[in-house]
Amino acid sequence: MKIDVLTLFPEMFSGVFGSSILKKAKEKEIVQYQTVNFRDFSDSKHKTVDDYPYGGGAGMVLKAQPIFDAVECLKEKKASSKPRIILLCPQGETYTQKKAEELAKEDHLIFICGHYEGYDERIREHLVTDEISIGDYVLTGGELGAMVVIDSVVRLLPGVLGNEDSPITDSFSTGLLEHPQYTRPADFRGMKVPDVLLSGNHQHIDEWREKESLRRTFTRRKDLLEHYRLNDKQKKWLKEWEAEKK
Repeated sequence: MKIDVLTLFPEMFSGVFGSSILKKAKEKEIVQYQTVNFRDFSDSKHKTVDDYPYGGGAGMVLKAQPIFDAVECLKEKKASSKPRIILLCPQGETYTQKKAEELAKEDHLIFICGHYEGYDERIREHLVTDEISIGDYVLTGGELGAMVVIDSVVRLLPGVLGNEDSPITDSFSTGLLEHPQYTRPADFRGMKVPDVLLSGNHQHIDEWREKESLRRTFTRRKDLLEHYRLNDKQKKWLKEWEAEKK
């Protein structure tokens, strides 16, 4: 996968791309990162990338020209691909694990990180393919949002994680929150690991994990169950928990 990031602050990404899983993915040549300062593409004498909004108002608006030219240059360099061009903004669709899984199937992603009051609307209408928000709050720029999305996508690429089953059981990947996890020692200060996990009976362990995953979702994120297809066993558990609450 090729990941390009258009930003006025490329130095913000050096630590992120050079650490942990993202660094390992690059070393394995599973992914390539490139940060591009779109100020370099400004056609103005003073390399300005923003201007006052038509009609007046507070703040400055990012101009279309530098961003269009930067994206077109990146597309020419990788002419064989049809990139997903992602705009990070509070008005975009709320980011989810399902979206991460969708983007992980692509071979070229271009992220546009804005600053100031906003973007020239022609960028949204005629350039980008996706608008993404990582939550209902406003950040200084799109850089942190891009880092979040990139991390969540790259870890899904084949060969990135040591255990290929890890992303499959992550919270939200199955539609439910992940079940509780434990490691050694089995007894820590009187707090003991559930006996079933020490039993060696994998059928019982799988059922316990399924039940605890559903229980955790029921107690913490009941909204996720609205679109989750329950089997008969899970329906029975839910009825029992609902009865306990009454």
